[in-house]
Amino acid sequence: MTDWIITRATTELLDRETGRRDGGRITDEWPELDLRTAYEIQDALLRKKIEGGETLVGVKLGLTSRAKQERMGISSPLTAWLTDGMSLSVGAPVPLDALIHPRVEPEIAFVMRERLAGPGVTAATALSKVATVHAGFEVIDSRFTDFSFALPDVVADNASAAKFVVAANSLPPEGLDLALEACLLEVDGEIIASATGAAVQGHPAEALALAANALSERGLAIEAGSIVLTGGLTDAVFVEKGRTITAKFSNLGTLSVTGA
Repeated sequence: MTDWIITRATTELLDRETGRRDGGRITDEWPELDLRTAYEIQDALLRKKIEGGETLVGVKLGLTSRAKQERMGISSPLTAWLTDGMSLSVGAPVPLDALIHPRVEPEIAFVMRERLAGPGVTAATALSKVATVHAGFEVIDSRFTDFSFALPDVVADNASAAKFVVAANSLPPEGLDLALEACLLEVDGEIIASATGAAVQGHPAEALALAANALSERGLAIEAGSIVLTGGLTDAVFVEKGRTITAKFSNLGTLSVTGA
């Protein structure tokens, strides 16, 4: 029965993504869906993408804010996968014709110098494995109607991953106080939100450590060269045609995306 659910859910989520359509919760049909099975669906989705020619390039974290975790009844973030098929070049538009109802959120991104494997990873250990730190945006695009889902649903749906962009400019982690790294989020030149790196588990390296430890429970690790999106610093903003969303960081520079 579990294998059948995994196959059915994987096929349905892929069909929704490629067909640009949303739908109801998996948990409405299978209320017994648990997190372990949801992650098996997520991994099956990744395998399908790799079979289709995509390459695994990194990891993302979801639900990294305390408030979101409390609403979903969890105490640590979700992990999900990034592939090269999700990557946008700096300056490239967000392709609205390939997405359902995309939102964008600013993130602090890491590129790993060394493999990071749990258990027992601390923030200090995690940061020591980082090569460079970048400004980033993640475009999320739930395959569920109105972004309405239970926790197993969003885990199975690869934590709503869709697209991402990482700034070419980078800094080494040494000398940066990432908890205090500030970000102003603008829409068409108007500031709509602000945050610091402390919005992500108190420090982005804490999120990185949590990801490594969570993956280790499934026998997985964050490989050298991986991109890690550490989680949204602010609430996500809907992407619309012609709308430009800009993140201005105190040290990491400025990054913009526009819907088209």
